[in-house]
Amino acid sequence: MNPERYLPRSLPPAMKGLTDLALDLRWNWNHCADALWKSVDPERWEATEDPWLILESISRKRLEALAADSTFLNELHRQLANRQAYLRQSSWFDKSHDEAELGTVAYFSMEFGLSDALPIYSGGLGVLAGDFLKTASDLGIPLVGIGLLYQQGYFHQALDTNGDQLAFFPYNNPTMLPVLPLQGSDGEWLRVSVELPGRTLWLRGWQAQVGRVSLYLLDSNDLLNAPGDRGITGELYGGGIEMRLQQEIVLGIGGWRLLEALNISPLVCHLNEGHAAFVILERARRFMEQTDRTFSISLLGTRAGNIFTTHTPVAAGFDRFPRKIMTQYFSDYAHHHLGISMDELLSLGHDHGSDDSNFFNMAYLALRGCGRVNGVSRLHGEVCRRIFLPLFSRWPKHEIPIGHITNGVHMPSWDSAAADALWTEHCGKGSWLSTLETIEQVWRRVDDDKLWSMRNQARQPLVKAVRRRLVRQHAACGVTKEGLMQCLQVLDPNVLTIGFARRFAGYKRPTLLLADPDRLTRLLIDAQRPVQLIIAGKAHPQDEEGKRMVREWNDYLRRPEVRERAVFLEDYDMGLAAELVQGVDLWLNTPRRPWEASGTSGMKVLVNGGLNLSELDGWWAEAYDPEVGWSLGDGQEHDHDSAWDAVEAEELYMLLEEEVVPAFYTRDEKGIPTAWMARMRQSLARLTPMFSCNRMAREYTEDYYIPAAAAYQRREAGNASLSATMKQWEVSLANHWHKIRFGQFSVQESLVRNLFQAEVHLGKLEPAAVQVELYAEALSHNSNPVRVTMDRGEMLAGSDNGYLYHATVPKGRPSRDYTPRVIPYHLEASVPLEANFIIWWE
Repeated sequence: MNPERYLPRSLPPAMKGLTDLALDLRWNWNHCADALWKSVDPERWEATEDPWLILESISRKRLEALAADSTFLNELHRQLANRQAYLRQSSWFDKSHDEAELGTVAYFSMEFGLSDALPIYSGGLGVLAGDFLKTASDLGIPLVGIGLLYQQGYFHQALDTNGDQLAFFPYNNPTMLPVLPLQGSDGEWLRVSVELPGRTLWLRGWQAQVGRVSLYLLDSNDLLNAPGDRGITGELYGGGIEMRLQQEIVLGIGGWRLLEALNISPLVCHLNEGHAAFVILERARRFMEQTDRTFSISLLGTRAGNIFTTHTPVAAGFDRFPRKIMTQYFSDYAHHHLGISMDELLSLGHDHGSDDSNFFNMAYLALRGCGRVNGVSRLHGEVCRRIFLPLFSRWPKHEIPIGHITNGVHMPSWDSAAADALWTEHCGKGSWLSTLETIEQVWRRVDDDKLWSMRNQARQPLVKAVRRRLVRQHAACGVTKEGLMQCLQVLDPNVLTIGFARRFAGYKRPTLLLADPDRLTRLLIDAQRPVQLIIAGKAHPQDEEGKRMVREWNDYLRRPEVRERAVFLEDYDMGLAAELVQGVDLWLNTPRRPWEASGTSGMKVLVNGGLNLSELDGWWAEAYDPEVGWSLGDGQEHDHDSAWDAVEAEELYMLLEEEVVPAFYTRDEKGIPTAWMARMRQSLARLTPMFSCNRMAREYTEDYYIPAAAAYQRREAGNASLSATMKQWEVSLANHWHKIRFGQFSVQESLVRNLFQAEVHLGKLEPAAVQVELYAEALSHNSNPVRVTMDRGEMLAGSDNGYLYHATVPKGRPSRDYTPRVIPYHLEASVPLEANFIIWWE
């Protein structure tokens, strides 16, 4: 594709390549070209830091002047050479893996937070997806993103004169976004279609470039669509239940069809949340066409190549669609495209053990259509196994087939200039392009004075940025000139600075620090050891509780005595988030455990030397150690207990008063807070590599993607012959499992070992289709259950398919701890994900 074709006017020949530079969102984390763009238009750069917007807005006269500027052209050529060097250099994936073993990974997400220049995200889920694409680029992972190009995106927040939240939905003009229309083989704009009730929905394809990685986006704002359908991709998480269903059809079914139109055949589909689960159906449909197999065989074949990552900490958070609307949208698709009944399709989204059959659960579809499922932190993995336990009746909770890969953040996107300089000095410019093995040792050798200097340097630009934002914020409310001048006096670049910024929702308890306003005030205005607080966050426009909490903070901040020490910044977005995590000394997080699946905002302060004070939830539950920060709570769950909220509010105040503030202000003879520096060094050394997206992406690649790609290829080979035989195995299990029964179970004990014997009658099942095991529960939270495979012995006398199974177990636990059970067995199957059967000896 020639990007120059889509500019409103052509560039002078000498400027060739400037468009490529502007369209590659790598400028979002690689800042070596910042000076180049600033020289193009200093005012717009200061306001937006958006190269594409600058290029689209610049006058012809200025372009011609730059084309005659040898200094500018030399820098342009240098930056183009830098970009080419990045794209061509050998990557971690090149050095560690063969591309043939993975092919292409298609990463589906409802939102991507790459930059405020492309506002198609709302919060943590999208920012995580954006960080993942950036890291895939850095590491050379062969991945493409699939998402939606929203005409409005998520709402923008403003505050009125009373401190109440207002919501605005400005239009995203695609020509002013760093995306280009996709071209088909005929050179025209690439379009795909999906079927909606009584009509065809046309979808336009777009491409954003993220270094080595392409992000493909769909939008429905096509003139061939009816006015209502043109708005399907209008607002992120907007509209009612029907619009949400339509958006998820576009993402899943439309997204797969876009890949086909681009001749991309991914071996692995990664679903970032259940929003994209309809891709499971469409991928199976295409497999049916290619192999002439049934839907059930095709689903089994493609399942191995699908991965489902859930970020939801409560079952109520999953998307659920009423049976009636599902039937309206999918009855023709099920019958004509999948060859199954509507009841069969709906069964993929039901909990068969409950009476909740009137809703279709997208998470259940994702679980049943993917070969690997994971949560996003160790604790969240445990929570997910509890959430999905009803779908795996009689299985122990730890065997519910959901693992975890803890989230991480793309550190180069979130480091300050001061932090970047120190990282480059001690770890090298390419520190985030490899396996991070030496980082911990490096940071243990850096002097305290350098670390403290870095923190002080990073705090100063934050204070300046906050003042500028407050001026704009208050000017929009008609504040007097004198009031605007006061905005330039808030905060102090030498004071302990605490940040709290996130979505304002009840479970995040954003007002916990307001439990005792007078005590908080004393903390802020202490003459000897002052504290300053920066608050930011949006409440969903329909969340009245969240909007009330926004108002609570703004009511408190009207107190004259705290106006210079605490501020609320409106319209929390990626730009503001970067300023905060780069400059604050302490990041505060107060969710109700276990409702923070992972959380990544606190990870972003790590690279900048910031510390965390957080509830023992999400990532902090596995990261916390007294040497790296502070914890809140007892590590238990207390639900909506207001009395416990009061206990934790008291604990929060005490931690700040008795530990955090003293650690920051107790200095040695050189003016360095040595206790604070000790935690900062440990945090930098131990946590930064552990909670980087670099580590996360490598884990997905090696533990999930490569095994999934190999499993899919085995099931696809030979016109899906393996898939067909596995389906026969599944059908046999379903038809005959109820005939399995245990006979006698006995134990022969000796001084050193126990011999267990169990009679098992298999009915009409082949012995090779099952596995008989001894099972013993774990002795402690830190140990694992015991599973011992029993060997099949002679056939039982007088039985046509009964056998004596036996196993010898070393002495150590009482024999009564062990219970025999029968489970399905197939070398290629994931049990119980793909064969949810189990029988225990009673």
